[in-house]
Amino acid sequence: MVDNCYGEFIEEIEPSDVGADMTVGSLIKNPGGGLAPIGGYICGTAACIEQCAYRLSAPGLGQEVGASLGVLPSFYQGFFLAPTVAAGALKGAVFAANVFEKLGYDVIPNGTEPRYDIIQAVTLKKPEALIAFCQGIQAAAPVDSYVTPEPWDMPGYDSQVIMAAGAFIQGSSIELSADGPLKEPYAVYFQGGLTWYHAKLGIMMALQKLVDAGILVVSFAREHNSLESLFFHLTGETEQKSRNTETFGNTIG
Repeated sequence: MVDNCYGEFIEEIEPSDVGADMTVGSLIKNPGGGLAPIGGYICGTAACIEQCAYRLSAPGLGQEVGASLGVLPSFYQGFFLAPTVAAGALKGAVFAANVFEKLGYDVIPNGTEPRYDIIQAVTLKKPEALIAFCQGIQAAAPVDSYVTPEPWDMPGYDSQVIMAAGAFIQGSSIELSADGPLKEPYAVYFQGGLTWYHAKLGIMMALQKLVDAGILVVSFAREHNSLESLFFHLTGETEQKSRNTETFGNTIG
């Protein structure tokens, strides 16, 4: 059995194509396309699905009974849109990797590595940076953008955790979201965005919050006596590392 959460529609093949007897996942992640309000899925061999259906309801009844709760149209429409939505989220993750890698942060995966899911990890090195990043993601949200997330105790964690997710559907992590534990190395886990443009906005807002917190410095450089480009660099970093951000600066200048 393979838990394929965050991995659907990212590669050309799915786990069942390479021998998985059963694949499971959440419909408020990739395959729900941002429209499924609840639910999960199970797919696999006929024998496995039959056994799961019997366990869910009753032996002999299986898939012949069960409430649909009136959400099947949302399931089908979300599944139809899911490849496009997942592609936008994937593009946002690649964008985040390239931006923060050029700023000198460790990112997993990096900007050129193969992708197997939509999650992007960035090692921010400081608790203040982790908090600022998540506050930027929240500020870019379509719901509750006025809310300021703060770290707090959560069951199952040995440290405080900060989460940002102003989503239409509570808990939907195909929508723009980020979270991370307040412990070294202060890594944030960014994912989602119903469109590429929203994912990009989230990253830009995260950068702005890092600037506001004094963790990044913004400067302008005039090139060819006419073009002004925007540069970010880490406070306290060497001049050489600052120069290494020029590619990023030229991209968004």
